[in-house]
Amino acid sequence: MPNAITLYRHPLSGHAHRVELMLSLLGLPIERVFVDLAKGEHKRPEFLALNRFGQIPVIDDNGTLVSDSNAILVYLAKRYGTPDWLPEDPVGAAAVQRWLSVAAGPVAFGPAAARLVTVFAAPFNPEEVIARAHALFRVMEEELAERPFLTGDRATIADVANYSYIAHSPEGNVSLEDYPNLRAWLARVEALPGFVPMPRTAIGLQAG
Repeated sequence: MPNAITLYRHPLSGHAHRVELMLSLLGLPIERVFVDLAKGEHKRPEFLALNRFGQIPVIDDNGTLVSDSNAILVYLAKRYGTPDWLPEDPVGAAAVQRWLSVAAGPVAFGPAAARLVTVFAAPFNPEEVIARAHALFRVMEEELAERPFLTGDRATIADVANYSYIAHSPEGNVSLEDYPNLRAWLARVEALPGFVPMPRTAIGLQAG
């Protein structure tokens, strides 16, 4: 068993949860370090020494620093995972990269942004980001009618990258009611051995 991997994170960050989830799915020991975003700890010199972009998450794998949640998923899959998590063949690798790009684009600017409005009071236009989320979910609903996971019959880091913000999109007033295939996919991810949830915030459609 390797030494614990240090994870710099905030518990309500979906980007950080991607990494925490992957670490848990791989059965790796974790040492969690809380980064207080409200106090600006991610912009202080000691954190900028870990990641010049001043963003969480960051991992320290016994001296190897990796930042950016999707880059960390790639690192963990290559360093500790089986090829199922990140296929070696060109078609499989490209399929995963397609969904990593979705996580960094449509998810970030749709359901993740909608949640930032309610949870962190981010200055986005709620109607605009909610509409983006539904546009994305309509595409995913069709794709997930064809296969159980985003790239095929097995979970990959593509599923890990996209899960957190989509699962928590109701917190940003984005309903999942009209997307049964999407909800079934979320349930399949949650059934993976080693799954750990991200704390829910009682806000938006999750209020009450």
